[in-house]
Amino acid sequence: MSDPMRPRASLRTAVVWEVLKDALDRRVKATGRESLDVLDTGGGSGNFAVPVARLGHRVTVVDPSPNALFALERRAAEAGVADRVRGVQGDAHGLFDVVERGGHDVVLCHGVLEYVDDPAEGVRNAVAALRPGGVLSLLAAGLGGAVLARALAGHFTEAHQALGDPDGRWGEGDPMPRRFTAEQLTGLVEGAGLRVGAVHGVRVFADLVPGVLVDTEPGALDALLKLEAAAAELPSFHAVATQLHVLGEAEGT
Repeated sequence: MSDPMRPRASLRTAVVWEVLKDALDRRVKATGRESLDVLDTGGGSGNFAVPVARLGHRVTVVDPSPNALFALERRAAEAGVADRVRGVQGDAHGLFDVVERGGHDVVLCHGVLEYVDDPAEGVRNAVAALRPGGVLSLLAAGLGGAVLARALAGHFTEAHQALGDPDGRWGEGDPMPRRFTAEQLTGLVEGAGLRVGAVHGVRVFADLVPGVLVDTEPGALDALLKLEAAAAELPSFHAVATQLHVLGEAEGT
């Protein structure tokens, strides 16, 4: 099972998980409720939903894939949190066909904006699902990381194309429909009425370091995790991160 608690998986999730866990803790203190209502849009098989439920929170996962929701149900049962995880089939566009407006303390929107027809609408819907004082955790593919990766692989023309493409794509074979800059994501969050609480670069180095080095060099994984955590908050590294994480905060208590 891949989740933020496991070392190898943590290269991809550690930064986001620490920011999210801190946000959950702050909402618990602010609301006086130990168990929060969390909505995970596009949450798939529960990479974040199950660890969040382990903290004692109630999580609703909305995902268009029946297979992912089946895997979520199985994973939640194996983790002993089946009573706190609910999966419903749906998407960001029709979010309120399956969940209520204004009913959640925290909304996760991870890996969703890359695929929706209208990213601004996707963020607006996520925000509309929040209670006053709620928190939005937004994670999306970063443009700069893809440009750097293509260039380091020797695909200079593709890197150049991604740099100038409106959607940040390097060509017809690019599996990612859309990528973002930190400015674009913060603009979407602010445009939906939230205050930007934090911006982090995710996987600044992890995707560029040979896996064999991380797996075989003693202490390399821990050292790389610490490096990722240190670089994540520095704006100068946001431009080359594989993913970007934005924490948005709604007004209210």
